[in-house]
Amino acid sequence: MTKKGYYAAPLFSHMELEYNSRMVERIRDSYPQLDLYVPQENGAINDKSAYADSVTIAKHDTDALLASDIMIAILDGQTMDVGVATEIGVAYQAGIPVVALFSDSRQQGATNSKKLAALQEVAESQFPYVNLYTIGLIKSHGVVVNNPEALIEHIHIF
Repeated sequence: MTKKGYYAAPLFSHMELEYNSRMVERIRDSYPQLDLYVPQENGAINDKSAYADSVTIAKHDTDALLASDIMIAILDGQTMDVGVATEIGVAYQAGIPVVALFSDSRQQGATNSKKLAALQEVAESQFPYVNLYTIGLIKSHGVVVNNPEALIEHIHIF
């Protein structure tokens, strides 16, 4: 039985586009029965040399998301991509489970006493921050993992 998925990730730099292409290839190889919608592959709205207005972009991507059985979200970046966060809210409201990747290396060292002590100093946190409201929406219907292998493994649960 074919399932539909939605891949949400930042897509505005060469690095992001290349990373997404590789992750999508790995997901498709692992789950050939998953019909995966990837916004960056939709040239009608995401060819940045062309024009698509905000309503057209929102309609295309939201329709694809609402038709999905699962959402795969990439949370990595300087901050979580605003579009991805918005899509997570749509998925939550629609009851679509989310498998999210947050692989920031600053998560390491949670037992390091110097890193923990630094939390008491203003602006010296050695750990990453991710919006807890958005994380709560994901965890209400899904999971957040910290490496690509776990992301791919958790897709089958949903």
